[in-house]
Amino acid sequence: MPPVLIPATKNRNMRIPEAAKASHMNQKIENFIIVGVTREGKKFRPSDWSDRLCGVMSAFGADHRMTYSPYVRPGCTLKGDKTVLVDARLYDVEPLAYKFMVNFANDNNLQIEWMGDAPF
Repeated sequence: MPPVLIPATKNRNMRIPEAAKASHMNQKIENFIIVGVTREGKKFRPSDWSDRLCGVMSAFGADHRMTYSPYVRPGCTLKGDKTVLVDARLYDVEPLAYKFMVNFANDNNLQIEWMGDAPF
């Protein structure tokens, strides 16, 4: 059976956990970057956290190699801090996965850069 494509929606709204309400009350679904630095300015450990987090959302292809999701990718800042880029389209495919990424950042007190609809 071929994969089912889920169309993007224009009205994507969700509630953000209590911990995030100070910065984003009723958050519109948008692209965001999780930065591997806590809100207190400490580097997040372990050092491979971004690869591990993206690995949760990865899949193995026919060639038996792991491929990152097109919606969740590791990256880094110009300062060298590890990051995870989360595409808002993840919410259209799997809302719980999008919420998991938001909750991961909030539960670990990590900085989030909300990007709106700006492409990565």
